[in-house]
Amino acid sequence: MKILAIETSCDETAIALLEADRGLDSIGVLGNTVASQADLHAQFGGVYPALAKREHAKNIVPVLLDTLKQAGFDINVEQNNLNSFSLEQKNYLKKLFEHEPELYQIFIEHIPTITKNSKSSIDSIAVTTGPGLEPALWVGINFAKALNYVWGVPIIPVNHMEGHILSPLLNLNSSSNKKAQLPALALLISGGHTELVYVPEFGTYEKIGQTLDDAVGEAFDKVARLLGLPYPGGPHIAKLAGIDRSINPRASIDLPKPMINSGDLNFSFSGLKTAVLYMVQKLEEEAPNNTLPDTTKQNIARAFEDSVTEVLIKKVLKALDEIGGQNPIKTILVGGGVSANTFIKQGLINAVQKYDPNISVLFPTPDLSTDNAIMIGMVGILKSPLSPTGGEISANANWEL
Repeated sequence: MKILAIETSCDETAIALLEADRGLDSIGVLGNTVASQADLHAQFGGVYPALAKREHAKNIVPVLLDTLKQAGFDINVEQNNLNSFSLEQKNYLKKLFEHEPELYQIFIEHIPTITKNSKSSIDSIAVTTGPGLEPALWVGINFAKALNYVWGVPIIPVNHMEGHILSPLLNLNSSSNKKAQLPALALLISGGHTELVYVPEFGTYEKIGQTLDDAVGEAFDKVARLLGLPYPGGPHIAKLAGIDRSINPRASIDLPKPMINSGDLNFSFSGLKTAVLYMVQKLEEEAPNNTLPDTTKQNIARAFEDSVTEVLIKKVLKALDEIGGQNPIKTILVGGGVSANTFIKQGLINAVQKYDPNISVLFPTPDLSTDNAIMIGMVGILKSPLSPTGGEISANANWEL
């Protein structure tokens, strides 16, 4: 089966085409395109939903065509098919895209140029319907509905966070014949989420811990801003913190480790961000020209990364203790943009290996740690037997697993 996957939950317009004949154990990526808006939003220090929506509407058709071309689909690029749609079809599409009129025009000019054979070889369309930025989600949803209407291909609504849970499996699938052993514990660490999820089987999830305020990725972005680093902050904090770590593995200053001994599996990173703010203000007052030296910024970045890593490790190990019992955790799945942080990654692997060397810790490849359509397609493959629908599908910005 072939599944076309669409992801527009935040600031990446992503479409992938996946093929599978044995479910999650045999996934092939036929095409994959991501149009990132990171540079556009960097000037604002964060993602603006209205701007993200506009860019998705502008990018989504070219992203689709590029993905299908990668997959070897026969696409006629000449824009001479405006009459391929009936008046009834045009009216439906115009109503569907009433909030994205520019997308309507691009759609009717380009979508009919895909040959009928190409259309019939796509079995389902998986689309992110939440959680995320609602205006951005609607672009992907309406695009999927339009393709469903024109191509007659059913739609599978997908939870974005389930995609992050499955994202490490593709790396496993491509590197060996091993399977992820269940039950699993998922640690989701991204710009919008920090969650611990119990996974007795794929498709069944129980959230057992979450952040009470800022997500860990959000904290990285805010601390980066305090240190004068660009958005998104995670890679820049990691690069700064990693300077000379082999010589001085730990920071010479300490920052708080919020809720590390709270007795539950929840997180809080707002206080850590505030502690960095006060520290930066104090050190700037003492510094020549009120400007922090690079070495001081490096030390703060390292202390912040140390604190985050220690909290994440402590909560993961506590979850392993609490679940335990008759059916102990066999695999830890780490997903989300922060999973690409090499210091956090190595710290988790080392801690779990010490706790129980029989537990596997799986991470996605760097390109699958951030938002992407491949992971959305993986969920579509998992759910494909569950009667995909072309009916009413809505954005759910706060959709819980």
